[in-house]
Amino acid sequence: MSNLVFGPITSRRFGQSLGIDLSPDTKQCNFDCIYCELKGAKPVDTIQNPPSVKDVVSSVKEALLKYKDVDVITLTANGEPTLYPYMRELVKELDFIKGNSKLLILSNGATVISKDVRDILKEIDIVKLSLDCVSEKCFKKIDRPIKGLYIKEIIDGIKEFRKVYNKELVLEVLVVEGINDKESEFEALRDVMRSIKPDRIDISTVDRPPAYDVKSVSIERLKELASILSSLPISLAYKHDYSETKRDFTKEEIINMLDKRPQSFDDVNISFSEQSKEILIELIDGGILYVKEVAGVNFYKLK
Repeated sequence: MSNLVFGPITSRRFGQSLGIDLSPDTKQCNFDCIYCELKGAKPVDTIQNPPSVKDVVSSVKEALLKYKDVDVITLTANGEPTLYPYMRELVKELDFIKGNSKLLILSNGATVISKDVRDILKEIDIVKLSLDCVSEKCFKKIDRPIKGLYIKEIIDGIKEFRKVYNKELVLEVLVVEGINDKESEFEALRDVMRSIKPDRIDISTVDRPPAYDVKSVSIERLKELASILSSLPISLAYKHDYSETKRDFTKEEIINMLDKRPQSFDDVNISFSEQSKEILIELIDGGILYVKEVAGVNFYKLK
């Protein structure tokens, strides 16, 4: 497979996920979130040198032949996938080949201020949008958007999107210690979430190596904050939510996967076959991978 497709990885909330990276060579995003797994980069409003729809579809077809029982085909990027200029055509093409898998997009939500983007997203089976804060000060501090983006306009865009979208809308709040972990922020979030009426709200904290020096909150604190949204459909994920599917990966596939998304020891134990684990050890012994600890959890990362 090419570097356009990675996994399948075991997602805590979506099952077996085959990822599509629409910006495979470098981070290209209209945010530079302080908790991002990717190295910090200046925000942009377009993806330069995007892969062709033909190349993406070809890579997905190849992967689906090898990997069966994929729950979701996930549109993501080294950054923001909705900046991909050929998204409308790509969604149509993926619909033809996805089979029983659902099409999922992981977006920061900023571009839903555009009607064109809303029209494209409404054709996708599951749309997941980030909404870490609803106050402008907090939004600027945690998500660090490109100049000209304002959280009120983004919230209005999400509300407009919900009016035309009748599939699965998931909102995610990622909590960072000292930034958006205050009761007042969650009370404001609750009021906005009630008006949006998402199908699910995922609440999480920093659990993979971040680009910047930020810290997670405890599970206990996460539960306290989630209780403020208790009248809404909340999801707090834990490790035992994972499925038990084991897969064989080649050396190249493992390197590509870890380049896109670091894998914890638990992730590997749950989804890697014994043969794949042996290759992982070889890569560590060869100095290609290393282990990094984040909040007491060890991750395999690419050097």
